[in-house]
Amino acid sequence: MKILDSVNDPQDLKKLKKEELPVLAKEIREEIINTISVNGGHLAPSLGVVDLTVAMHYVFDSPRDKIIWDVGHQSYAHKILTGRKSKFKTIRTHNGLSGFPCKAESEHDAFGVGHSSTSISAALGFATARDIKNEDYKVVAVIGDGSMTGGLAFEGLQNAGHLKKNLLVILNDNEMFISQKVGAVAGYLAKLLTVGMARKVEEKVMKTISRFHGFGSPFRKFIKRAKVMLFPGMLFEEMGFTYIGPVQGHEINKLTVILENIKNMEGPVLLHIITKKGKGYAPAENEPIKFHGVGKFDVKTGETTKSETTKSETVTYTKVFSDTLIKLAHSDKRIVAITAAMPEGTGLDKFAKEFPNRYFDVGIAEGHAVTFAAAMAVDGMKPVCAIYSTFMQRAIDNIIHDAALQNLSVTFALDRAGLVGEDGGTHHGAFDLSYLNYIPNLIIMSPADENELQHMLKTALNSNKPCAVRYPRGAGVGVKLDKSAHVLKIGKGTVVKKGDDICFLAIGNHVDTCLKAAELLEKKNINASVINMRFLKPLDVDIVKEALSKTKKFITVEENSLIGGLGESVKNALFGTGAEVECIGLPDKFVEHGNVKALRKKYGLIPEVAVNKALKMFANGKN
Repeated sequence: MKILDSVNDPQDLKKLKKEELPVLAKEIREEIINTISVNGGHLAPSLGVVDLTVAMHYVFDSPRDKIIWDVGHQSYAHKILTGRKSKFKTIRTHNGLSGFPCKAESEHDAFGVGHSSTSISAALGFATARDIKNEDYKVVAVIGDGSMTGGLAFEGLQNAGHLKKNLLVILNDNEMFISQKVGAVAGYLAKLLTVGMARKVEEKVMKTISRFHGFGSPFRKFIKRAKVMLFPGMLFEEMGFTYIGPVQGHEINKLTVILENIKNMEGPVLLHIITKKGKGYAPAENEPIKFHGVGKFDVKTGETTKSETTKSETVTYTKVFSDTLIKLAHSDKRIVAITAAMPEGTGLDKFAKEFPNRYFDVGIAEGHAVTFAAAMAVDGMKPVCAIYSTFMQRAIDNIIHDAALQNLSVTFALDRAGLVGEDGGTHHGAFDLSYLNYIPNLIIMSPADENELQHMLKTALNSNKPCAVRYPRGAGVGVKLDKSAHVLKIGKGTVVKKGDDICFLAIGNHVDTCLKAAELLEKKNINASVINMRFLKPLDVDIVKEALSKTKKFITVEENSLIGGLGESVKNALFGTGAEVECIGLPDKFVEHGNVKALRKKYGLIPEVAVNKALKMFANGKN
């Protein structure tokens, strides 16, 4: 019988002997590896914090104590230990467990999260509310070193240091950003500091020094600076935190002792632990980037299974973007590429190898990426800012005030637009057409296929205006690529199928959906036209009005929230004309996680739904 079999919640965990905890951690890793090999998911990050998760739940009392995860995809072990072990095999499947902390899923998920850099601010909010209500519970925030590049993390740090609330921030350093310095001496000193003796000596010294008027204050500052220089935590000490570390994050028994000593310390405390991404699974340890987010794979070899590989004949949108940008950059030295900690995901890793001096990874700092790009544009460069649609939401203010208001030539390449699948509500690119549509000066376009993407990228770079090009995740339609990109006429759509009975208006990858719907309607003797709008802004009103001269029946299709997107724009253009407009898109809700194909079927983004809407319009008898 496995130890894990006897652990169904944190209270069961506390019944174990400390020497059993490493064995439990090993069993949890096996459970995670076996499940993610079938479902796909964020493997390496979760494996790296298994030991920490076990130690935290052994020492703290969840859900009374609040454990707040920063990058939520590290929470797999947390889910297993908090009553969801039996459901863990459903993680990231439709109607199964979310791949991220979710308040609606468990009382142990204190705060929902899907991106990064939010945990410290959230922890401070909990700690402040606790003190106002005179309650007594602990608050722990777990934040990765990569998330510390986000400005919000530092906003939370400075405010926590100012308010002096009792809370613990655990900095999970997987040696991919912050100091790698760790060893027996540092670990021993960190443990010594937590028992209180060293801090009491420090307090007595400081109290004595403060009695000396004149030079007491400067001497105190000198002593403090001398102390923090011995450790890599000077920044945190200066911000008002008690810094502990760095300590080894994979020695559970030592970690539990340190946590037990820390949890009753006064004021904000930062514990710096060193972990290894992918710990316990050799392929993930050797290739942590590949296994950060992975599809189905063979546990024995670590190789991705054939069912997850892209068809060799169908290129992905991301690859087309990457290849096109490299080609264009060879002929224009002003082109630079910027990403926010996603070089592989956006395809810019290849650009970085080709043009190392013209590539910039700013870390998890989307707002900074946009303003950084805007300033480069002022000085004559042509920056391409490649960021996932959902993450670009964090930079809306920067897009408005720093790029669009100044009418600067910045190209925003929004990968993962529309539904992205198993990562769910925090990662779907469901709002970009809407949140960009109201911004003046901004050109917004979306390709119908992978070939059109290369033309839109060149169009954006030649426009001398702020432009957004949004495109979906995964493989393209399968069309043949032109040998070179050419410039499209801005604000002009194109008729891809002629018909006089009804008109489909689509943007992005659902032009193909409309073409398939039109074929089905032909079997019912209904002749439908299909227009690839290409541009949401400026909207091609002329092509819409031309279609109006033939029919008053319109159906719009977009993989974006219906509020503020193509449908609303078309309705506004046709207002007062007597036209009947039906809109297909995403509802006014946060779409759940699940297979993209299944989600599109559920929310009507398939040809059959478009056909049914068309048939109903004709059944109503309106002309």
